[in-house]
Parts: sequence; C-alpha cells; structure tokens
Amino acid sequence: MLQFLKIQNLALLNRVELEFEDGFVAVTGETGAGKSILLGAISLLAGGRADRTLIRQGTETCEVEAGLFFEDVTGIDSVLESFGLPVCEDGTLVLRRQFSQKKAARVTVNGSLATAANLQVLGALWVDFHGPNEPRRLLKANSQIDLLDAYGRLGKEVAAYEENYRAWKETRTEVKRLSSEERLAPDQIDFLRDQIGRIDSLELSEESIMDLERNFQRITRSQDILEYANGLAEGLTGDEGMLGPLAALIRQAGELAEADPSTQELVERLNSISIEVEDLGREFTSLASDVSFDSETVEEVQRRMNAWMDVRRRYGSEVSVVLDARVDMEKRVSDQSGIEGTLEKLRSREQELEKKARAAAGTLRRKRVKAGRELVTRTRPIMDELGFRKAELSVVVHDAGKLGPRGDSTVELLFSPNVGEPLMPLARIASSGELARVLLALKTVLAEVDEIPVLVFDEVDANVGGEIGRVVGEKMAQIAERHQVFCVTHLPQVAACGPQHFVVDKDQSGSRASVTIRRIHDNSEDRVDEVARMLGDRKAKSAVAHARELLAGRL
Repeated sequence: MLQFLKIQNLALLNRVELEFEDGFVAVTGETGAGKSILLGAISLLAGGRADRTLIRQGTETCEVEAGLFFEDVTGIDSVLESFGLPVCEDGTLVLRRQFSQKKAARVTVNGSLATAANLQVLGALWVDFHGPNEPRRLLKANSQIDLLDAYGRLGKEVAAYEENYRAWKETRTEVKRLSSEERLAPDQIDFLRDQIGRIDSLELSEESIMDLERNFQRITRSQDILEYANGLAEGLTGDEGMLGPLAALIRQAGELAEADPSTQELVERLNSISIEVEDLGREFTSLASDVSFDSETVEEVQRRMNAWMDVRRRYGSEVSVVLDARVDMEKRVSDQSGIEGTLEKLRSREQELEKKARAAAGTLRRKRVKAGRELVTRTRPIMDELGFRKAELSVVVHDAGKLGPRGDSTVELLFSPNVGEPLMPLARIASSGELARVLLALKTVLAEVDEIPVLVFDEVDANVGGEIGRVVGEKMAQIAERHQVFCVTHLPQVAACGPQHFVVDKDQSGSRASVTIRRIHDNSEDRVDEVARMLGDRKAKSAVAHARELLAGRL
C-alpha cells in the first residue's frame, strides 16, 4: 500500500506531505480545485510522463516521493535485482522523482539512481489507474487473460501448458537448426578428420609445446651454442683462462694473510671465486657436450615443429585455441555422421510434444470459457446496481488456431451499454464514465484475485447520482477490503463511504492561486462540512443533517 506521499512544486501546489492507511481513500474538492494533482503525483511515480509545464510557476524544481509497503516483496525484489537496484528493506519501496527547468531529471529507487523506464515497470506491479487520461490494465489483452486465469484459479493448468509449450518450442528450434545445418561433402569430412588426426598426433599441452619449442631452438642454433659454450669453458678453466691468474692471486692473498691475519676472510672469499669459476667451467663444458643431437632426434623435433607451426597458422597461436577448434571440428563430423538419425528422433519428439501442448491448451481454453461465463454471471448483478440494467457484458475466448505462450486462445471483454447495441471491446467504449463503472463492476468481482495493491479511480461517478452513487461507494469500499483504493469523486454518497477523506482546496485570494491538500477524516466537523458542501450547501441545515446521516458510523 501507499504509506506516504510528498509533493513539492507540482502545478499549483507548493508543498504537502500526506500519510495514508490501507483501505478506501476519498479525494474531494470543488470543480477545478486541482484534485488531479494528487493522482498526477502518483502517476509520475509510476513512470508517467514528466512535463516541465507541471513545475509550479516561479520555481525551478518539482519533486514527488512516496513510500510503499508490501507484505510480500518477492515480485518487486526480483524486478529490482534485474535492474541492479537495492531490494526493499522491511517490505518498503521508496520512489523519488525530480525534474527541473534547467537540470536533467533525476529518479531514485530505494536511494539508488534509476530511470523513468524502471518506474514504469515497477508501476505496473503496484498501481492500476482507472481514469479518462490513464492507461487501464483491464483494457489490455494480456491483462484480461491473466485476470481470467487468476479468477478461474487456473494456475495449475497454465503451468502444465507452459511446460509442454516450452519443451515443444525448444525441440522445434533444434529441428530447424539441424535442418538448416550445412551438409558437408565427403572430402570436407575427410579433411576435418585429417586435421583432427594431426592435432592429436601432437599430443598438445602447454608443457609439451614449451619443451618442443625449446628443443627446436637448441637444434637450430646448436653450432652457435657449441661455440659459445666452449669459448666460455676455455676462458674460465683453459690453459689461458681465468683459473691460472686466480691461483697466483690466491697465493699472494695467503702471503698477505700471514702478514696480516685480519685479511683471512678476504682470502677465503677469493678462494670461493676460484671454486665458482672452476664449477662454471665444468658446466659450460657439459653444455657443449650435450649440444650434439642424433639425426633421428633432429628429424623428429623438426617434424613435430613443422606440424605445430601449420596448426598454429590455421587455428591460432594458443594451445587452448587449437584444442577448442579440434572440439568444434569433431562436433561437426559427429553431427554430420548422425544428423539424419538425430533429425528423425527430434521430429518424432516434436510431434509428440506438440500433441501434448495442444491437449493442454485445449483443456486451458475450455476452462477459460467456463471461468468467463462465471465472471459474467457474477458481474451482471453488480452492473445492474451501477445503472446498467439493459447492458450486456461478455467474456469471449477465441480459438487462435495456433499455439502461443498463453495457449491456443485469446480473451476479449466485450460490452454493450444499451439494449440493441452491438457488443464492443471495452477499449472502444466512448464514455469514460460508463467505462469506469464497468471496470468498477469487474474489479469488485476480481478484487480477490487481482494482485495489484493500489487502485486509482477518477471520474468513476461521472453522470451518475442518487442511489447509484451510493452503490458506487459501497463497491469501492468492498474492493478496498483487499486493496488500497484512491477515488477522486464529486458524489457525497461515494465520499462518505471512505474511512479516509482528503480535501483539495484552491485559494485565489492572494496574488497567485495555490492548492492545498488536507486530511479531514480525523475531524468530524470538517468532514460533515465537506459532505454538506457536496450535497449543495454547507450552510443548509438539511444538507448538514443529510451529511451526518451519510457519515453515520464513520465520525
């Protein structure tokens, strides 16, 4: 439900902070007072169009903010997570929208930056508008079929169909893919098998390729390695190498140590150098002796290196890339080998799944027809009470003749307001007042299955009065037992049914007009005064007495 609403600089309204409770909220005021400002603020938070002309004249920025509470936040949190927005804390969703004359618009959801498109998606989950200038969910084909399924409690049948439909579609897609798969010629298959064999013969791994490339490098530069290694060994330990001069230096250092024992450590260090030089000489000599390769080894390394270079040119320089290419080639060969057999099995499965899906769709369609008849039966008496004594309502379930995400049927709500007139889709009803009352009748019946928590009605009482007005109020109150209902009304009978009552006033006594919104349901005299005004004269004793009568039990 909508817990609080803050509005600043919207149209003629300067600033207001309102708190609401669950149930029926009546909004009244003189004609032209600006009652639509409240609904406009709600619409903005549901992703409605933000126009700079809505900003109060003389100010720079308009801002609206609301907090909504949900007993079950599963659906809301799922959408928030898909947008990368924070989930609700303690069941509360906080929406804020700001737009200005000069700066870019700003939207936040639970304190994080969002977009107007995010608000639209979220708005479809928490509010449903019924007014002349607002989208009506019940006029949309998808919403009609969803509500009929909910009313008929067809969740099990819908789930069964969707499971069969999804399996059928997936199998059908695979059949189309394989059917359009390019057929390979025999020589192409032979080529792929040859390439797979060449890759396999290399026994590829990161380590084996590193060893191969290192050995190839040594073979191709073996003469250079031999010359360098021998030269280094000779320079270190040969007849004219470093080792001879070092021995002379060591002898001199020994004599120095005899003369000055404190230099013994230096002598030892010089001895260490001699040992290291001798060891290095042996290492380079050993390296020179290992450089020579037998002809078979040279031939094998060159063969493997040529094969590796060829594979690299074709498929990539990394071992992992080549192995991925091998997997792909093997799959192509495998697919070609068994493609016809696979297709035959898939086509058989496709037919079986289609048969099951059509059976599930048929069951769903028949139950929708039954649910539609029951919905009309329950709605017709309410329509009579709302003044449609000769009107006709019909829920038509069309056989689409093909399978779709929602079955093989579509649902359409048809209505005729007067005897002798043809049934027409709800969306084509000319009178907004008539449409609002039809939707009110349907909402009364669907309230127990409709999961949208906040319902907004505007002009639902257009062109009605007296006894029908009282019925409108009673139906609103009935819907409000399961939903939070906001109703902008001119009828005292409707306003009196709301446990919560807000009045919109316009003040034009100063240099510029201004609008205020105030709660009066906790002030009995203010409420009697407002209902008496709606009855025609707040100063007339008869109007005041009638107002008290309408409000009996609510003051």
